[in-house]
Amino acid sequence: MDGNLKHGILPAGPDTADTRLPGAEPRPAGTPKAVGIVWALLALNTLGSAGAKTILPLPRSLIQMVTMGALAAAFALALALNLRLRIRASAFLFLLTLLLVPSVISSANLEVGFGALFRCARLALFIGTLWLLSRWWDGSLTFVRHHIRMYFVALGTAAAGLVISPGAAMPETYGGRLVGALWPLTPPQIGQYAAVIIGLTVLLVLGRRTTRGSAALIIVPSLALLALTHTRTATVGLLVGLVLAIGSLVLTSAAARRLFVWAVVVSAVAAVGFASAVEAWFLRGQSKEYFTSLTGRAKVWDALLTAPRSTAEQVFGMGLGDKSFGGLPIDNSWLAVYSEQGLIGVILVGTIILVLAGVALLRPPSLQRACAIFLISYVAISSYTEAGLGDASPYLLHLALAASLLATPAAARPLSTATPLTTRAVPQRRIPRWARR
Repeated sequence: MDGNLKHGILPAGPDTADTRLPGAEPRPAGTPKAVGIVWALLALNTLGSAGAKTILPLPRSLIQMVTMGALAAAFALALALNLRLRIRASAFLFLLTLLLVPSVISSANLEVGFGALFRCARLALFIGTLWLLSRWWDGSLTFVRHHIRMYFVALGTAAAGLVISPGAAMPETYGGRLVGALWPLTPPQIGQYAAVIIGLTVLLVLGRRTTRGSAALIIVPSLALLALTHTRTATVGLLVGLVLAIGSLVLTSAAARRLFVWAVVVSAVAAVGFASAVEAWFLRGQSKEYFTSLTGRAKVWDALLTAPRSTAEQVFGMGLGDKSFGGLPIDNSWLAVYSEQGLIGVILVGTIILVLAGVALLRPPSLQRACAIFLISYVAISSYTEAGLGDASPYLLHLALAASLLATPAAARPLSTATPLTTRAVPQRRIPRWARR
């Protein structure tokens, strides 16, 4: 026993076998490595099947088979890892499940074809997999590392395509912006993945959860790929998200304070010395009038909002589709949700963002809270020019990661008062009246 106590190990026994509260959920012994595979398969499912032309032509049916097969495999593997169906209560997943209601009601009309019901089944399978994984949502950084690894691999395919065929990776049809030449990734997708892993890696360095050398191997190439995509939304989301996340650590981290000061100085110098270069990068060769109209998105938004709709279509939407209107992409999460899931969908999605943001603000300062703030703010900013909050997408996966970071560990009850190191209480005996005299 003495050896165990010296190493900080409690002796085994009936009082140390289970320290959970009677009503608390079972605490996992540790996150299995296969959980990272499930997370990666979910990310593969959200990569999409539409994008630039690849070096080797890939039929869209083959890409869809791979992505949908990845989702089915993710659900099956998550179920195998959690056969007892132990899940954690989650307001995020509950609201996401409620989003299925308007999706199914609107899709059942088949106004956008049978593909709407297929997308509903895909969303249900996506949410079901997240419910199965919620057992391991304990506020640790495990899923952050999985998130960084899987999207770094996706960026690796884009970088490999750039090396193999620079012309195919930066075609004129996309204005010379970087696309996926091996897997059909669009510039906004590459920019999104790069911005997210850059932000999370910077925060891990601040929290001393990784070395600067390892972080540089991720941040430097990701910054280069982000610059080649000329993705304005991802860049703004990265900067604003990091400011908010680092700001949440300023009072408790000296490293965060130093980085915040340096960021302000560098930003001021860049704004003065490189103003013209920054402006040219953001304009991407477009006129200022075209830039202010959000590269033509405003016209699609106006047409969508002025289109006649019945009361049922306003409330429940038109059904899950390809996030387009009149053959043109909507490129706005809120309007896409309104179009496909109606006002109920907009309210639910807004509630999800507000709930996650509110929980993050109520948590004490920590690295996990900072990562969650970065993800929530990035998704909120991107939702203005990117669609995906109402369907299985990387944005929902970012929010799921934020929810896992904000989850509290399973509660533990104190050890019983009767332990091998303490003496049991001796029951008191009644003293006769004659003995008290």
